[in-house]
Amino acid sequence: MEKLEQLYEGKAKKVYNTEDPDLLIVSYKDDATAFNGQKKGQIADKGVVNNIMSNIIFQILEDSGVPTHLVRQLSDRETLVKRVRILPLEVIVRNVAAGSFSNRYGVEEGRPFAKPVLEFSYKNDELGDPLINDDHILALELATEEQLALVRQYALKVNEVMKEFFLRRDLRLIDYKIEFGVHQGELILADEISPDTCRLWDVKTNEKMDKDRFRRDLGNVEETYQAVLARVRA
Repeated sequence: MEKLEQLYEGKAKKVYNTEDPDLLIVSYKDDATAFNGQKKGQIADKGVVNNIMSNIIFQILEDSGVPTHLVRQLSDRETLVKRVRILPLEVIVRNVAAGSFSNRYGVEEGRPFAKPVLEFSYKNDELGDPLINDDHILALELATEEQLALVRQYALKVNEVMKEFFLRRDLRLIDYKIEFGVHQGELILADEISPDTCRLWDVKTNEKMDKDRFRRDLGNVEETYQAVLARVRA
């Protein structure tokens, strides 16, 4: 599949048209950002890690009944995907208190929840991606009631599958962010699943194995990304 003109460039990816109007090519970058773009840097071969890891997990989710945008991987950095209309929602699922949840509510990091916590934020950089609830989503017409119900169903299914997948690789799934889009009228999982979008802690040591190493200047960022990919491939 040939890459044509660039359609879009975001913080972590470039998206290109192809000769098929229904398909796009996503190219993963090594650029790293945090705190809504306030902190910027580069993580060597991050794009390779995120591309390969996302595709492995998307395929597992497809096999588990969650439809995704994945068509096929083209190279270490590029993947052919279905064209979607992205819902302007960030869907956050939390199993353990960490990050902004701990800061917002004064909860110590590492406290497990009795059941997963599902949050939504309005995907809007200018507004700082504010948290919103179901009524806000419907009032702003960001999704229909049917889409919202399906987003919740899929998000919790993704959580079940990924918790088990990562645990077998000695990683705790603390929380993660996912996005959904509409393809030919069907709601499907899109974007990526990677150390950029998931908090992963080592089961034995609680060592942070994700983008928090970049956010918090913990060091060994590139090595950690590679270590996570090695475990995912195992």
